Amino acid sequence: MICPHCAKNLLRKERPGNRCSHCGRRYALDPKTNPLGLHDLRVLRIAAGLTDEGRVRITPGQLWYALSRKRIREAKGAAGCAAGALAIGVLLTLGALIFQVAFLLYVSGTLLASWLAILVARRTGAVGGVPPIPRAHFRSVALVEWLQVYGSLPAGVVDDDGLALPERPKDAPAPNAVLVCPDPSIAAFLAADGLPERHGIALVRGAEQVRALLPSLPPRGPVLVLHDADAPGELLLRTLRAGHPERPVVDAGVALRTVRGLTKAVPYRDPDGKPSAEERRRLEALGEFTPEELKWLAHGWRFPLVGVPPVKLLAVVDRLAGQAARGGDAERRRATEAGFMTWPGAAPGGTDPQDVSR
Repeated sequence: MICPHCAKNLLRKERPGNRCSHCGRRYALDPKTNPLGLHDLRVLRIAAGLTDEGRVRITPGQLWYALSRKRIREAKGAAGCAAGALAIGVLLTLGALIFQVAFLLYVSGTLLASWLAILVARRTGAVGGVPPIPRAHFRSVALVEWLQVYGSLPAGVVDDDGLALPERPKDAPAPNAVLVCPDPSIAAFLAADGLPERHGIALVRGAEQVRALLPSLPPRGPVLVLHDADAPGELLLRTLRAGHPERPVVDAGVALRTVRGLTKAVPYRDPDGKPSAEERRRLEALGEFTPEELKWLAHGWRFPLVGVPPVKLLAVVDRLAGQAARGGDAERRRATEAGFMTWPGAAPGGTDPQDVSR
C-alpha cells in the first residue's frame, strides 16, 4: 500500500503496527487487516468524490455505503460456493458412472443438491448482499481508528453520531411544509446543507413530530417523506398517508420498483433488519407489491438513501422542497383571500399542492 504521508509504496513487513518504516508516521487503516480492504488514501479519495471536491458535506453513513458498495456487489462467497459445488458434483457423477462406484454417486448427489439449494436461495434473495462491516459497526471498526490517528473525520464529513436536529426557534415563521426523514445520516446531511432554512420547511425524523407540526402548516401544506426502499420506509409512507388524508403526502423516497431495475443501484441485505410477521402482513394487504417484491423485502433487502450520490440526492430534495415551499406560499395567499374557515381547496386554475411530484 501507499503511505498517505510520504507516498512510499510499503510492503506488509514495512508497515508494522500501522506505521510507515520510511517516515515513521502512523496511518489509520491497513487493507490487509480491514474487512473492507480500506486504506487511508482510498477513504480520502472516495470522500472527495462524494463531496464533489468539497462543494457539499456528507455524513459517515454515506461514506460507509460508498466504501462498502463494491464488496456488496461482488458477493463472491455465495457465488463461489455454488460454482464449486456444481463443478465437483458433475465430475464426481461422471466418475461414479464410469467406474461404477456407488459412494461417489452419493457424494455427487449431495454436492449437486447443495448447488441447487444455494442457487434457489440466491434467486429468492435469502443469501448474499450482507456488507462485510454492518453500518452500525462502521464507526467502531474504521472511524475510531481514523479519529485516533487524525483527530477528526475526513474533510467534508460531518459527524451524525447522536446528532439531534436543531429545534425551530419559537419566533420562526410557520413552515411551508414538513420533510420526514427517519435516516439520521440523511437528516444530518440535509441540515448541514441548510436545506430546511433555505426553503422554510420543517425537517423531522418521524410521524410523531409531523402531528405536532400540522397545526402550524398551511391548510394543505404538503408532507414530504424521504425514506429508504425497504419495508419500514414503504410502511412509513402509507401510515402517514392513511393518518393525514386531508393533506398531500408526497413520496420523496427511493422508489422500490424503480431502484430494483437499475443495474448501478446496489442494494444490501440486513439479516437483523427483516420485517416482522405483522409488517409482512401489512405489506401484503396493501396489494401494491408483486410476490417477488414481497419476498425481497421479507429477506431484509433494502436500497438506502445513503446509497444515492449525495449531490444528486441534494438536487432532488432541493427541487421538491422548493416546489413544496412555493405551494405553501400559494396556499397561504388563497387562504387569506377566501377566509381560512371557508377555503375549500385549490383555487380554480391554480396549482394544487397534490400535484407536487418528482
